[in-house]
Amino acid sequence: MSENEIHALIKLIDDPDEGIYTQVRERIVSLGAPVVHALENAWETDDLGDLFRNRIEDILHTIHLDVTYQRLKTWYEGGGEDLLEGALAVCRYRYTELDEYRVKSKLAALRQDIWLELNDQLTAFEKVRVFNHIFFQVYGYRGNKRNYHAPQNSYINEVLESKKGNPLSLAVIYQVLAEELNLPLRGVNLPNHFVLAWMDETGQGPGDLGHNGVLFYVNAFSQGDILGKNEILEFLKKLKLPPEESFFQPCSNIDIVRRLLNNLLNSYQKLEDPDRVEDLQRLLSALQGE
Repeated sequence: MSENEIHALIKLIDDPDEGIYTQVRERIVSLGAPVVHALENAWETDDLGDLFRNRIEDILHTIHLDVTYQRLKTWYEGGGEDLLEGALAVCRYRYTELDEYRVKSKLAALRQDIWLELNDQLTAFEKVRVFNHIFFQVYGYRGNKRNYHAPQNSYINEVLESKKGNPLSLAVIYQVLAEELNLPLRGVNLPNHFVLAWMDETGQGPGDLGHNGVLFYVNAFSQGDILGKNEILEFLKKLKLPPEESFFQPCSNIDIVRRLLNNLLNSYQKLEDPDRVEDLQRLLSALQGE
């Protein structure tokens, strides 16, 4: 469709006939991302009323939701190997103009400072202590205990700016950095919490500390505290839950991003925002092969 045809179509957005508007809306939405710039320019026109602007905002939101859905679906169908890509797709839902380069630059600076302090002679425990020192003491990341359920805790771009997050978002950043540093840390999907497992690269966990290849666990929400199997068992006991195998083993990146979306859905439910709840339900469906 030519630029002139797009502009002519956009002018029909404020048609008082709902039937005509519905057809126009469907046509514009079908055009997707290429029509966004023209819609934004039309919204800024001074001599158009609230109906026109409200309808444009609705169309823009629908297009953006579709784009985010497709990005998540493509990531899912590709196996979800890049955790950062999945987390950035989630961020794009809320921050349409997100500067992904800025996010990656912040992560690169943090990774560089950790890398400078690491060496191959350090033990696994020593490497985690170095990581924790830079991440928590030097950079000041910490758990957001005051506003634990706030939506911003689930968007890693917000966490990188505020340096406060929930157990999952802090663990996501921790894992992304660890992967780039070739540290064998992977997320573990505990109920009501989220930790990281340091995988014993020999595949043999040492005695009562290890659990099927896990050397130890790291709690990113609590300044990187190191946990053993017994601490996980005690945590489950407090929740009155049986020790299922999945509570001790790493989960997939798809599981992690699915939980990010579920956390957001729960946050918006607490804020009584049904529109965003509906949006998150749609985005979750992208990770279920729907």
